[in-house]
Amino acid sequence: MSGSKVVCVGEAMVVLTPADDVPLADASTFIRTVGGAELNVALTLVGLGVPTAWLSRLGDDGFGHHIAATARAAGVDVSGLEFDPARPTGLYVKSPGTAHDGSRRSAMLYYRRGSAASALSPGYLARPDVAAVLAGAALVHVSGITPGLSDSAAAFCDALPATIRLCVDLNYRPALWRDRDDAPLRRLLARADEVLLGADEAAAVFGAATPDALRRALPRAERILLKQEERGVLVLDGDRPPWHVPALEVDVVEPVGAGDAFAAGYLAGRWRDLDVEDAVRLGHRCAAAALVVREDRPLELPAWGDLAV
Repeated sequence: MSGSKVVCVGEAMVVLTPADDVPLADASTFIRTVGGAELNVALTLVGLGVPTAWLSRLGDDGFGHHIAATARAAGVDVSGLEFDPARPTGLYVKSPGTAHDGSRRSAMLYYRRGSAASALSPGYLARPDVAAVLAGAALVHVSGITPGLSDSAAAFCDALPATIRLCVDLNYRPALWRDRDDAPLRRLLARADEVLLGADEAAAVFGAATPDALRRALPRAERILLKQEERGVLVLDGDRPPWHVPALEVDVVEPVGAGDAFAAGYLAGRWRDLDVEDAVRLGHRCAAAALVVREDRPLELPAWGDLAV
């Protein structure tokens, strides 16, 4: 796959996190960063030396221009970005250590309804700059969040060129599909060449997370990576028997962003023509680096000169 860009497509948001480790109600100062599944993947890919572009829409506001500048400074190709003067950039707030399950996982408060990215539509694909970016894509990576943003964003996903090689990370968000038919999500998964998904997500969407059930649900996929949290990943690769690649053991600080880091590491490995197992192991290394920090992305990434994956 080496020699062309990976193109990530989806919403980015500004992230606000209390500067002090206090409940949100007591926070008076916030740290501003950027997040969003596909941008997290894009930023990690360029950190791993993979030429990467990111396609999306942002509000023509300070937050939108900050996100664009951050991506550009990191080396992401943002030539296809569109700024919307009428709709805002999405935002989410991390409330550390307040998840309902009692863990130290942050609760996430999203303010994305009506965002610029939610107005993604098939018309965006007709822009010459967007078409040029897609024409140079070795692979397009998108998550299941994108079709969940709105009906027009679902139509955008349906309109992605049939000729692209497509990787879909399920990233199932029940709130995005509440009172909506999830058929657009299923259509996106059904056309994917590679699918990444967690066992809990698979059970929620397909009713089961067994290899046979997933192969029946995703007959077109050349490869399915079933993520099993701390146990690792079960690889379903064509007609080969499934095999397991164990995860690394780390002391988890914050799980948010680990899935995006895994996706980036895996895609970087494949872009570098590593075999599937070594690419998955690189994904595990990147995920482990994300799990030990509060940020949504790893602060330190494996160096290609020291890749004992």
